[in-house]
Amino acid sequence: MHGRRILKWIGCLLGTLVLLVAAIGGGGWLYFHPDVTRTDGIVYGTRHGHPLTLDVVRPEHPNGLGVLLMVSGGWKSGTNAFAPWIAAPLLRRGYTILPVYHVSQPEASVMEIVADVNRAVRFARHHAREYGVDPARLGVTGGSAGGHLSLMLATRGGPGPADAADPVDRESSAVQAVAIFYPVTDLTDLGTSTENLHDGGPPKSFVKAFGPGATNPEVWKVIGRELSPLHYINTNLPPTLIFHGGADTLVPPDQSERFQKRAGELGRTVELVIRPGKQHGWPSMVWDMRRFSDWFDRYLMKRGE
Repeated sequence: MHGRRILKWIGCLLGTLVLLVAAIGGGGWLYFHPDVTRTDGIVYGTRHGHPLTLDVVRPEHPNGLGVLLMVSGGWKSGTNAFAPWIAAPLLRRGYTILPVYHVSQPEASVMEIVADVNRAVRFARHHAREYGVDPARLGVTGGSAGGHLSLMLATRGGPGPADAADPVDRESSAVQAVAIFYPVTDLTDLGTSTENLHDGGPPKSFVKAFGPGATNPEVWKVIGRELSPLHYINTNLPPTLIFHGGADTLVPPDQSERFQKRAGELGRTVELVIRPGKQHGWPSMVWDMRRFSDWFDRYLMKRGE
């Protein structure tokens, strides 16, 4: 009898554990599949005969704020690439996500890509009210090349020409808060990156991405600096949060550390979180997005909201 009681108790315990695991698993599935309404493929411009598009992904309970997500890895992009689970913490917090796509390199140079994502911000700002978003409070996020593009907007985005024929081009491409993963910040000094040939030239796997002039050392000096956010930090830099893997060999953490140091010298807010032992991406990044939500709450929300 005693043995039967023990077996029964063990059976009940195992049953409870199974139910608990199922509940946690089910809850996790639900968390990463938030209810959204989306409009995909909104054309914000053209490049080399290709339409440039962005999506508008609205959560069930929008908070009136928008975050542009640079869909770019290795400066390559593709439409319909955004899945809501990627930004579930932001959507759960009420942020409307605007995934931005561009023509991939080498068909489009990185210089052209930067120009195009500036156009995307201007377009999003011009139409923000239609998307239920405050045009004066836009955040930006992305990882790797997407992080680089985010910082290009943060450091070099600004008002468009007041006399531009297209009203979209008169809008500002500035962003008000940044939260990103492992960005390239200085193409003129790649440090210990596995992409560094130590010849002063562009990253070895991306030479064609910067156009034919990139192979000319004198031309590259200009291109590399123009596309390095580190060299354009100023007192208008918006609050920036960076997560970087401590063992990243593709984009070493030194890229983010030097960016933070330079911003600090100018009194700007850059918070850097180093993930020890992590490389160029890690499975728990989606949970780090919760910190991104906190960051945007802190710097995009108006007091009293």
